[in-house]
Amino acid sequence: MLISLNDVYYVLGAFLAMIAALTFQDRANPKRLLTGTFWGLYAISFLFGDVISPVYMGGIAISMAVIAGFGGVRMGKYDESTQKEREEHSRKLGNWLFMPALLIPVITVIGTIGLKDFTFAGLQLLDKANITLVSLGVACVIALLTAMGLTKEKGLQPIKESRRLIDAIGWATVLPQMLATLGALFAAAGVGQVVSHLVSDAIPVDNRFMVVLAYAVGMALFTMIMGNAFAAFPVMTAGVGLPLIVKLHGGDPAVLAAIGMFSGYCGTLMTPMAANFNIVPAALLDLPDKYDVIKVQIPTALILLTVNVFLMYFLVY
Repeated sequence: MLISLNDVYYVLGAFLAMIAALTFQDRANPKRLLTGTFWGLYAISFLFGDVISPVYMGGIAISMAVIAGFGGVRMGKYDESTQKEREEHSRKLGNWLFMPALLIPVITVIGTIGLKDFTFAGLQLLDKANITLVSLGVACVIALLTAMGLTKEKGLQPIKESRRLIDAIGWATVLPQMLATLGALFAAAGVGQVVSHLVSDAIPVDNRFMVVLAYAVGMALFTMIMGNAFAAFPVMTAGVGLPLIVKLHGGDPAVLAAIGMFSGYCGTLMTPMAANFNIVPAALLDLPDKYDVIKVQIPTALILLTVNVFLMYFLVY
């Protein structure tokens, strides 16, 4: 295998390590030591996560939470181009500015569908077990190199710009990973079984539509509570999806997983717990009401959730 998921993690870890190093040198940041430590610990989780003991990894996660909880992640000073320079670059490049962003989904799809069985010198090119994630990682690297070629930026400037963005997002950057891990812990602790008993007592489980409704709406509601569909998925799927839809009624697990996750994303649109999706953009756009993004998204989310319920009902069985 030439490119594995660990290789993607190593690239991310090195990227975050450089951001941490730049942060330690930023004397304009009043909490540069804590901010740099936060990103440094995050880098360690990617670089050495496969060899560090779970106990120590848990200590790293707790340390990051403590730093973030006490306001240790702050913005500093960045070598940004002026507004005039940005406008000049924008006029010069025109619509080519969108190419790096568009390359990411295109290359990811190409890698996932077209290169899953591709071999080079007898070796699998991409990690087949994690083909989508590896393709996404490769796509991001290619997009970065393309952006550097278009803008003629060299050296550490892309890292400096990335540091500005990741500092603006702050601790919410790590939320998807933390919440996904929390979902796995809930599933291992048997929360799914508790949910299954509650649902079985509340609805007629012999009714196919009611079971689908409970699963889809439950995914959305649990996502609203947890802030991430990845956290809700193992709990709701273990508690409702697999035992009631797949085993009891013979549903298709592939359809269940796809539409179930989509139902969870409907919940993401409606909760402040998904801070990295809903609260951070409001802060970056300086909106007067930090919940404006959620308020605008609620009608779309409810319509999508309704469509998902009927899609799953007609497709999963």
